[in-house]
Amino acid sequence: MSGLAPRPSIITQHSSLITFCAGLLFFFIPQTPIPAPQPDVHPDVHFAATPQAVADAMLALAHVTPADVVYDLGSGDGRIVILAAQKYGARGVGVEIVHELVERSRLIAREGEVADRVTFVEGNAFDVDISKATVVTLWMTASFNARIEPKLRRELKPGTRIVAHQFPIGDWPPEQTRTVDGEEIFLWTVPPR
Repeated sequence: MSGLAPRPSIITQHSSLITFCAGLLFFFIPQTPIPAPQPDVHPDVHFAATPQAVADAMLALAHVTPADVVYDLGSGDGRIVILAAQKYGARGVGVEIVHELVERSRLIAREGEVADRVTFVEGNAFDVDISKATVVTLWMTASFNARIEPKLRRELKPGTRIVAHQFPIGDWPPEQTRTVDGEEIFLWTVPPR
C-alpha cells in the first residue's frame, strides 16, 4: 500500500457535483413567493338562485327605470342586476362574498352583453358603500335583514327603494307586499331624514 489516500468513488464525485449544481440553481433562479393562504369565507346565507319570475317582480315592484342604479346585496349569480340592465336599462352593482359566484356573475354579464352596465364587487355587504344605490334588492335571512337595517337607513338617500324577497327588514313595516309564484316580496322607501 502506498501512502496516498484512497480516491473517492465515481458515484461520490458525481453526487457532490449534482449537489453543488442544485445549490447554484437554487441561488440563481428567482424565487416565487408562496402566496399567503386566503381566509375561509363563511357567508351568512348559502346561495340559492332567486326564481326568475320573482327577480323580475322585485324589479317591477321597485319601478326600476334606466335612471336607476340597482344594488343587489348577496347577488349570487348576478341575475337580478343583469336582468335590471337587460330588461329595464338600469345600471347595477352586485355585492357577493363568494369569489366563485362573483366570477360566474361577471361571465354571465359578458355573455348577456351587459358587462358595461353592471359591476360585481367581491365583499361583505356590511363593508361596501351602497350610497349610490337608488334601488336595493336582497334575499337574505330575517336576522341578516335586521342587522343590515341601520346601514340601509344610514347610507341610502331618501327615496331609495328597497325590495326584499321572503324576509322583512326587522320591525320596519313594508309599504307593499306581493306574492309571486308562492313567494313573498316586500317594498320599502327610505324616508326623509
